[in-house]
Amino acid sequence: MLQKDSRMFDLKGRVILLATGNIHKFDEARRVLAESGISAGMLKVKKVEIQSDCLEEIAECSVIDAFNRCRLPLIVEDAGLFVAALKGFPGPYAAYVYKTISNPGILKLMEMVPNRKATFRSIIAYYDGRSDVICFEGEALGRIANDEIWGNLKTGFGFDPIFQPVGSEKTFAEMTIEEKNYYSHRANAVRKFAEWFKSKRC
Repeated sequence: MLQKDSRMFDLKGRVILLATGNIHKFDEARRVLAESGISAGMLKVKKVEIQSDCLEEIAECSVIDAFNRCRLPLIVEDAGLFVAALKGFPGPYAAYVYKTISNPGILKLMEMVPNRKATFRSIIAYYDGRSDVICFEGEALGRIANDEIWGNLKTGFGFDPIFQPVGSEKTFAEMTIEEKNYYSHRANAVRKFAEWFKSKRC
């Protein structure tokens, strides 16, 4: 059981908590943080997720709400899929769109569309209750695949099976976690956070 003592998780330590209920998201972030010698804990805590056109605003509100519930320094992540031909849709509303029309719905919207460029964006927000929220952004450029391709690894989730990053012939869902973390928006944002986090411990 985690003790609610912020001294356990201050910037001099080697542990950071990620507030999420998504084990896939946590596992990806955990492995990236481990590259920098930072251990991660998964904190399942309900947090508010506002509706906004701005990923950063969503992440900031979520991390403050999560902190107020547990009183521990932590990070949250919010991500969106921005499809060029759909004028940035679904963007910050990716989670809702996935729950409603999912991957087949996006592919249906993209039928006969030649421009399949898309960008995954991620925001990592950190808050310790002592200073302002600090955000770190990462992105992955790519395209919407012609079909939904999961592969055999079963490591993907969400829109992973229809997103193919630049420089790869695989969709995210066909990759190992290590392969995905080479390209992914989430990994890029986490690496930026890890670099900052380590510098504050020096």
